[in-house]
Amino acid sequence: MIDPDFFPEGALVGVLTAQPLDRLLDYKAPVGGCQLGAFVEVPLGPRKVLGVVWGKGRGDFDIKRVRSVIRVLDVAPMRGEMRDFLRRAADYTLTPMSAMLRLATRAPGLGDAPSMRKVYRMGHGNVSRETEARGRVMAALRDYGGLSFTLGELSDMAGVTTSVVKGLVKQGAVVEEDSPRDLPFARLDPAYGGKALTADQAAGARALASGVRAQKYATTLLRGVTGSGKTEVYLEAVAEALKIGRQGLVMLPEIALTAEFLTRVEARFGTRPAEWHSGVTMTERRRVWKMVGEGEAQLVVGARSALFLPYRDLGLIIVDEEHDTSYKQEDGVLYNARDMAVLRASICGAQVVLASATPSLETWANAEAGKYNRIDLASRYGPAVMPAMRAIDMRDESLPSNRWISPTLQRAVEARRARGEQSLLFINRRGYAPVTICRACGYQIGCDHCDARMVEHRFLKRLVCHQCGETKPMPDVCPSCEVEGKLAAVGPGVERLSEEAAQVFPEARIATLSSDMFGSARALKAEIEGIAAGAADIIIGTQLVAKGHNFPLLTLVGVIDADLGLQGSDLRAAERTFQLMRQVAGRAGRAEKRGETMLQTFQPEHPVIRAILAGDEEGFWSAEADGRRHAGVPPYGRLAGIILSSPDAQEAFDFGMELARRDGPLRQVGAQVFGPAPAPIARVRGRHRVRLLVKAPKGVALQGAVAAWIAQMSPSNRLRLAVDIDPQTFY
Repeated sequence: MIDPDFFPEGALVGVLTAQPLDRLLDYKAPVGGCQLGAFVEVPLGPRKVLGVVWGKGRGDFDIKRVRSVIRVLDVAPMRGEMRDFLRRAADYTLTPMSAMLRLATRAPGLGDAPSMRKVYRMGHGNVSRETEARGRVMAALRDYGGLSFTLGELSDMAGVTTSVVKGLVKQGAVVEEDSPRDLPFARLDPAYGGKALTADQAAGARALASGVRAQKYATTLLRGVTGSGKTEVYLEAVAEALKIGRQGLVMLPEIALTAEFLTRVEARFGTRPAEWHSGVTMTERRRVWKMVGEGEAQLVVGARSALFLPYRDLGLIIVDEEHDTSYKQEDGVLYNARDMAVLRASICGAQVVLASATPSLETWANAEAGKYNRIDLASRYGPAVMPAMRAIDMRDESLPSNRWISPTLQRAVEARRARGEQSLLFINRRGYAPVTICRACGYQIGCDHCDARMVEHRFLKRLVCHQCGETKPMPDVCPSCEVEGKLAAVGPGVERLSEEAAQVFPEARIATLSSDMFGSARALKAEIEGIAAGAADIIIGTQLVAKGHNFPLLTLVGVIDADLGLQGSDLRAAERTFQLMRQVAGRAGRAEKRGETMLQTFQPEHPVIRAILAGDEEGFWSAEADGRRHAGVPPYGRLAGIILSSPDAQEAFDFGMELARRDGPLRQVGAQVFGPAPAPIARVRGRHRVRLLVKAPKGVALQGAVAAWIAQMSPSNRLRLAVDIDPQTFY
C-alpha cells in the first residue's frame, strides 16, 4: 500500500522555510525519500537553511533547475495538527507562514547529529578550601536541584572562570561526566505528593479530571479568590493527563514565577518538569524541543512561546493568571497566547484551563455565554480569609509635596512592624521618577530615539527609556539650557518610594522588588525566598509582587497610587486597574492572621475604586460588560490595529491617509476605519508611528476584509506595516 504522506527519492516536495519568503519552495526528495512534515535542510542560494516538508511541489518552472533536499533531520516530523495550528494561527493573525515557522523552531542546533558532551553536576566530595568563587559554583548547582550543566553554562551562571569548576572536579565536589546531549526527562508520578483538598477544591478537581479523561476539547474558567488553591486544583488535572499518557503545558505570565512554581510541581509529582522560557540555556532549549516531540517530556512549564513546541500528544493546557497582559506578544508575530491556546486545544482535542482570580472580560463573557465551563473557588485555603479593604482619601491627608506615604498608612505599617508582621507598599511604576525636569527652563529629558520621557533609575545612576531600552548617564547640567544643579525628579517610582520608606521607617528592614533590579532569575528567587522567610519588614514592589507570590508574614498592603491606571482612553483601563488592585490586595493575609489592604486615592467615589473596595466582582464585570456592549467593542465587537512606521513621518501619514480612503473592502463587511492618527508614543527607535483602528461588529470575518484592504497598496522598503488583530494596547 502506498503511503500518501511519503515522498520517494526524486519526488517534488514543497518546503516551507523560516526565511522571509511568501511561498513554498520546490525541492527534490533526498536519497531514501522523506515524510510529510519532515524537518529538512535545503540549499537556498549559497546557504543551507531549515525547512519543513509541507506537501507536494508545484513543479511550475524548469524541473532541471530544482535542487535536492540536502538531508532529513533526525527529529520527529511535524505532526499534521501542528501544521494545521500554524496555518490557522497565521490566518487569524495575518502573519506570514515563514514567521509562524520561526516561532515553532526556536531551538538551536536542531540539525546537529546526536553526540556526547561533558557535563558537570553536584558531587559527594568536600571543598577543601572555601573561596567566594567556589561557593558561587556550588550555590548555582544547589539552586538548580542537582541538574547537570556544560562547563561554559556553569561557569557563566556562577560568574567564575572554567578553571574554578575544573578545580572542584579534582576535589570530587563537582562530577564531570560524558552525557548524550538530549536525554528524556524523568517521569512524573501522578500518585506522588497529592494534598488533601477542601470540598470546593475536590469538586473542581473532579470536574477538570473528567474533562481530561474525555480527551475532547473544552475550555474551563477556573476562577478562585487569591489564596484559594487554584494551583492545587489544576495540578490534579495535570495528574489525570499523566495517568492517561497525554502531555501537559502550564503557561505562566512571568519568568519570575517559574522557580517557585517548579518547586510546587516537584513536590506534587516527585521530579521537575521541562522548562521553556528566556532564562533557559540554549542546550536545554534544544533538549526540551526534541523531547517534547518524542513524547519524552510529559509536562512543560513555560512562557507564551511554549505553546509552539512540537507536542506529540497534548492533552491539557493551563493558562495561569489568564488575564495577564504579558500573554500578548507585542512585537514580531502579534498574538495572544490565551486565545492561541484555545485554538491549539480545539485542534488536538485537549482541555484548556484558564485560571485567574480576576479573569479578563473576554473570558468572563465566554463563560457567561456558555462557551466556556466555569468552576468557582469562593474561599481561601485553610484558616486564611480575604483581607479587609479600605480607602485612604488623600484629600484629607496632610502630606508634603515630595512625600507619598500618607500618615494613615504610616501608622498602619508601624503597627504591623510592632507585631512582627510584614507590610507591602505597592506602586506600579519602575525606576526612581518618571520625569526629570529642569527648574530653570522647564525642559523634560526625553529619549533621543523616541517620543518618550526618560525614567531616572537612581540605583543604576542612569536614565532609561522604557520604550526602546536606550540608556544614558544622569547629567549634571540641563541638556537644553546648560544650567547646573536645576534638574529635579518629578513623581514617584519604586526606587523613590524605597528611599522615602527608609527615611520614614529608619529601623525597618526594606526589600525592593522590581523586574529591572535583578541580574538573573536566580538572584530574584533568592530575594523572594528571603522575604518569605521574614528577612524584610517592608516590601516595596511593582506589579511583579502582585503575581503568585506567597509571603506568610505579610498582613498589610498599601497601594500608593490607586488612581494611576484610571486615566487615559484605553478601553481596558478600568478592567486592568480592577484586576491589578484585587491581585495585589490578595498578597495580604494568606496565613492565619487576617490581612488588610489600604488604597491611597484622590477619587474614592470612582466606580472602579468602589467596586474594588466592595469586592463585588460579578457586579463590576456586569457593569463593564454593559458598557462595552453598548459601545460595540470587545468582547462584543471586533477591533484591528494597523501600525505604520517610517523614518519619515510624512510618508507614514500619507500612506495611512490613502489606505483610509480605500476602505471599500471594510465597508462591505460593515467595518469602519478610524484614523490615521499619530500613535500616543509617536516615535520609537527613530521611527515615526501612525495608527489606524478598524472596528467591526462581532461575528464579522474581519481578517479577510483587512487582508483585502491592505493588499490594495504596497508600502515602500522604508515603511513597515503591522496588523494587530484584537489589540490589547494602543501605543
